[in-house]
Amino acid sequence: MAAVPESRVLTFSVFKWSSYSSTYLPENILVDKPNDQSSRWSSESNYPPQFLILKLERPAIVQSITFGKYEKTHVCNLKKFKVFGGMSEENMTELLSSGLKNDYNKETFTLKHKIDEQMFPCRFVKIVPLMSWGPSFNFSIWYIELHGIEDPDVVQPCLNWYSKYREQEAIRLCLKHFRQHNYTEAFESLQKKTRIALEHPMLTHLHDRLVLQGDFDACEELIDKAVRDGLFNQYISQQEYKPRWSQIIPKCNKGTSAQEINRDDVNSETIYSNGKSSRSSLKSDFYRYDINANTWTLLSEDTSADGGPKLVFDHQVAMCMDSEKHMIYTFGGRILTCNGSVEDSRTSEPQFSGLYTYHCQAGTWSLLREDSCNAGPEDIQSRIGHCMLFHTRNRCLYVFGGQRSKTYLNDFFSYDVDGDHVEIISDGTKKDSGMVPMTGFTQRATIDPELNEIHVLSGLSKDKDKREENVRNSFWIYDIARNNWSCVYKNDQAVKENPSKALQEEEPCPRFAHQLVYDEMHKVHYLFGGNPGKSCSPKMRLDDFWSLKLCRPSKEYLLRHCRYLIRKYRFEEKAQSEPLSALKYLQNDLSLTVDHTDPDETKEFQLLPSALFKSSSDFIPLGFSDVDQTYAQRTQLFDTLVNFFPDSMTPPKGNLVDLITL
Repeated sequence: MAAVPESRVLTFSVFKWSSYSSTYLPENILVDKPNDQSSRWSSESNYPPQFLILKLERPAIVQSITFGKYEKTHVCNLKKFKVFGGMSEENMTELLSSGLKNDYNKETFTLKHKIDEQMFPCRFVKIVPLMSWGPSFNFSIWYIELHGIEDPDVVQPCLNWYSKYREQEAIRLCLKHFRQHNYTEAFESLQKKTRIALEHPMLTHLHDRLVLQGDFDACEELIDKAVRDGLFNQYISQQEYKPRWSQIIPKCNKGTSAQEINRDDVNSETIYSNGKSSRSSLKSDFYRYDINANTWTLLSEDTSADGGPKLVFDHQVAMCMDSEKHMIYTFGGRILTCNGSVEDSRTSEPQFSGLYTYHCQAGTWSLLREDSCNAGPEDIQSRIGHCMLFHTRNRCLYVFGGQRSKTYLNDFFSYDVDGDHVEIISDGTKKDSGMVPMTGFTQRATIDPELNEIHVLSGLSKDKDKREENVRNSFWIYDIARNNWSCVYKNDQAVKENPSKALQEEEPCPRFAHQLVYDEMHKVHYLFGGNPGKSCSPKMRLDDFWSLKLCRPSKEYLLRHCRYLIRKYRFEEKAQSEPLSALKYLQNDLSLTVDHTDPDETKEFQLLPSALFKSSSDFIPLGFSDVDQTYAQRTQLFDTLVNFFPDSMTPPKGNLVDLITL
């Protein structure tokens, strides 16, 4: 088998563009002139439709796209865009959904160019701008470069495969349509002629037992096997989290001493701590605590003199440990600049500490990045009250939020500790509002490298003058691979006047300055204490203790739910012909699949007996009035059950009738 040629720059021309009034020649994007303000394609608005269609000289495997930029940041750069591709203008597939950083560096993105591990060709590439970096500014594309393979010896076989793939998918849509509507002869004839499988044999077997034979017991056995074989795992991973809070009321062990702490519950054998102050002196000392030996060791009397940070405060949640390379990272915190009291030092111009690393084995400090007053693409602005996390797998630090002087920051960036590179994930602009955690102070964050997720529990709103109205907790999850935030929990309820009633609550009251830690092995968060922000009791502090489990549907839940769907339909089918038998089945069999502690499930179950009084015409699903009633209902149940299986096993998602346009 011949080796696949390396990717090269593809030749294309601007075939079509759409904007309300293009004031620049689109051919300019074919020449990279980063210092020329006019060398770009630009629209005079940011309203759709806005797009460029690039026509390749010949079909090619388009593997990546490179965007050039102006020599400095620009409000018209594309913050969000999509790229589509295909062999014709009318039929294109989404190849990429992403955005550009607002800087002057070229960016290259990998495009989708495989289906089932098979490369497919494109003749047309469509670029659709969605958002610019400047609010309400038009879109500009400075330069575009496509990379891929255009060798005919490689492309032609891919083109042949792609044509055959499209023909196969068209046939599968026909097979799906024929079977759904009980056109048995047409279905069998087409399948016999083409020998194309509509789905995985397991689903064909399920369809045979459920739709054709009505063997509901066999259907339940098939679903049980699918769950045990892990076939529902993909579906579970795509579901949203639901929070489950539980209050922990610890037992009082009066005789417990520090030496009696269960060391098996501690992940590290050493703890590092630095900095202490009094009204007469300030010391930036640094200690190590050996958990096994229960001893403290002084590592440095003055970290600043040893090349490390000066004495700082409000950096306690911005220290991370790299266990693999025995490094500690610390970032930010406000520097105490005089030998007087802490209060006096706050009146001077604030200074912030940069990003430092401590080599545990060598016992040396290194300055990685100084504090910068600028907000450029490679600049790091130090702060207080922020969150910093270390991802052990991609070896990046993630920094979110915080406060700098009187400014609350809502940016989000990562720092590659090995490559010394900063990536701005979100600059905190107003266009991101509602899509990222709100600006605040003392928010807490955790990270799960295995799930590739960052979790943030919000703290105090930036409006400190109205604390009681602005202490709201929300729990956010950032999916690192998808570059997407989602809010899974919100609580705006103020703490009750009697704090003891908190024991009766199902979830913790809103607070700030709390502590949040994460058990990565068991996937559980633990929340302790905090300040409820009561204006009538400003010194009130909470001492309650909570666990938080982020839950997705379990395999056991899905198995029970599928059994419920099967038995619910079986009951409704019985209700049409055997009401007494159906009633007994409802009480003895269907009832077993219902969670009677769930109000919603209980209410739905209590409404099911009404099916005993419906006429047969009431059971005909919408769109199936011209086919056999029982067949239509069973088909609808089959289509519902299929949704829990992996896409690679199921019939095509589309419907043949949807291709018909008026």
